[in-house]
Amino acid sequence: MKVIDVRNVSFRYRNTEGYALRNVSFSVERGELVGIIGPSGSGKSTLCLTLNGIIPQSIAGSFSGEVLIKDPRTGESMSTTSTPVSKLSTVVGLVLQNPESQLFNMTVEDEVAFALENIGLPREEIEERIEWALKVVGLEDKREEFPPNLSGGEKQRLAIACVLAMRTPVLVLDEPTAELDPRGKRDVLDVVKKLKGEGFTVLMSEHDSRFLFENADRIIVMKDGSVAFQGTPKEVADRVEELLELGVKVPKSLLVAKKLNLPPAFTPSELLSLLKARRD
Repeated sequence: MKVIDVRNVSFRYRNTEGYALRNVSFSVERGELVGIIGPSGSGKSTLCLTLNGIIPQSIAGSFSGEVLIKDPRTGESMSTTSTPVSKLSTVVGLVLQNPESQLFNMTVEDEVAFALENIGLPREEIEERIEWALKVVGLEDKREEFPPNLSGGEKQRLAIACVLAMRTPVLVLDEPTAELDPRGKRDVLDVVKKLKGEGFTVLMSEHDSRFLFENADRIIVMKDGSVAFQGTPKEVADRVEELLELGVKVPKSLLVAKKLNLPPAFTPSELLSLLKARRD
């Protein structure tokens, strides 16, 4: 089942000359982890904002094309141009690059509860969802913590928990590790892997491509607001020279494998295995 269907989408921000997106088309199947990579300014963040209606409903500009979202729980199909963002947000949860822009309550518990209270859920269900979401992201012992006191990785995991508590089956993550230290980055990526394993549909833009090469079902490569090419990690890795020309950071093991005329290797252990096989 296609849960995201992007058809010939173009978008230009108001008072700008160039288009941030140009004739972008792709789809995402239920349960997939799809990565978006590309240099800064290639349109990754703008694309994420089109997937739950923020563009074009809340951010003004020139929009054409169509984005269709299908709720995998009910089969209902919705257009992001005509369906209210409030309804779309019950299907597609968006986590931004800077988690602090999404956090404003006095405790971790209150942060997760905020949207649930706004949609009028009973207290018992709110409590159950808070407990579940915080456990998924590993923050169950931080319920009474003041969010600004959390580490960068913890703040990002809290932002993910807030979306998870809404029980959205689709998550869109816009460079969720961009501002994190190595430990925070690892913790957030561990959560993403866990969500994929539990059947969530995840679309994730990311500067560091190694995680996506290792874990994504497909990768979309952006250039100047357009889809340059897309495919499985191995298919994209076969075009490593084009990735380098675009300025995409690729795993070192992939570069070494390419120079040695070996199949794609996304991790050092994969590279060692390929070298051992050649030697034997």
